[in-house]
Parts: sequence; structure tokens; C-alpha cells
Amino acid sequence: MEVLLIRHAETKSNLERRYIGRTDEPLCPEGIKHAESKGVFPEVARVAVSPLKRARQTAGILFPNAEQVVYEGLAEMHFGKFEGKSFEEMANDPLYRAWVDSHGVDRCPGGESRTDFVSRTAAEFKRVLRDALKLGEKRLIIVAHGGTAMAVTSSFAFPPIDYFDCRIAHCEAYRYTLSDTDFGESPRLINCAKLKDFEL
Repeated sequence: MEVLLIRHAETKSNLERRYIGRTDEPLCPEGIKHAESKGVFPEVARVAVSPLKRARQTAGILFPNAEQVVYEGLAEMHFGKFEGKSFEEMANDPLYRAWVDSHGVDRCPGGESRTDFVSRTAAEFKRVLRDALKLGEKRLIIVAHGGTAMAVTSSFAFPPIDYFDCRIAHCEAYRYTLSDTDFGESPRLINCAKLKDFEL
């Protein structure tokens, strides 16, 4: 099965380089135009999506006829106290500096640690895969977040890819092939490719 994991288009906070995890912000006009520039794929019947507006709105633009199946665990990392703030605004915040010094591994105050985020996302991704396989789908499309792509790819790509090497830009995608549909507890994603544009 082919898997396509697409990052949502931009929001106002994204353009302002603010941490936006669980903040449920819609796409900005620039983001809408960016998503529209990627094309429309009316033949797609089903898309797995994060519950957050920016992902669902992006999916609606790209796949206007698709049923959107919401998976709560695909939501972006919760940045807690850092939500909605920029690096510049927190440059002198000791809690933020400590988190940066941990390379983003420690728990955000009031939010998630990277370990918890990756574990939560990986578990939900396996559920998404199993649901798609039960339906007999040949291609699974997911519209979610940059963090989702990093968590999924670093957890299941083969050969392995480091978490911070898994970044993709807005409205870009990862394409994978699920190597074995009977994957047990550990799916393996091969032929991993970053896509600036995608054709279906």
C-alpha cells in the first residue's frame, strides 16, 4: 500500500514563526492560495486527517469530494506554555532555554515531551494503517502536521531517518510504501520520498 502524508498549508502563526501545536487556527489567505496551487484531486474518496482546522481545511481544498476521517492522535505536538509564542519572544525565558538546550526532548511546560508525542502519534498511525487495510485501500492519504511527519517517519522509515532530518515544508508530503500489510506491532515504511508536488 502506498501512503501519502501531507503537511497542511500555512496559518497566520506559521508565517509569524510562532509555535502552533494544539492551537486550532485556520489557514491564512496565503495558505489557502498555497494549497490551491497544489491542484485538486476530486477522485479521492477518503482521507485521514488531524482534528485541527488547518489540516481539515487543507484536505478540503485538495480533496473536495473525500470523506474526512478524523484521528485525534494525529494532532500536532502540544507546546504548552510555548503555544502561540515566537523564539524572539521567549529568548530570555529560562524554561524555553532549558527546553531548547534539551534539543526539544524535555516536556514543554504544560504540554508534551517529544517521547510522549512520538509514541502517541506512532500508535495512532498504526491504527490509521489498520483501518485502511481493513477497507482494502491501495493508497492511504493523511493530511496532518509537520510534527506528525517527523514522528511517523522517524518511527517507521527503513532505512531509519533521524527525527530532525524528517522535516517537510507546508503543503509538502512524504510518500512511503508499506512493505508488509501483516505488520504486527511495527510497520516498515520503505521507498521514503519527500515530495514538493504530488500527483495521484
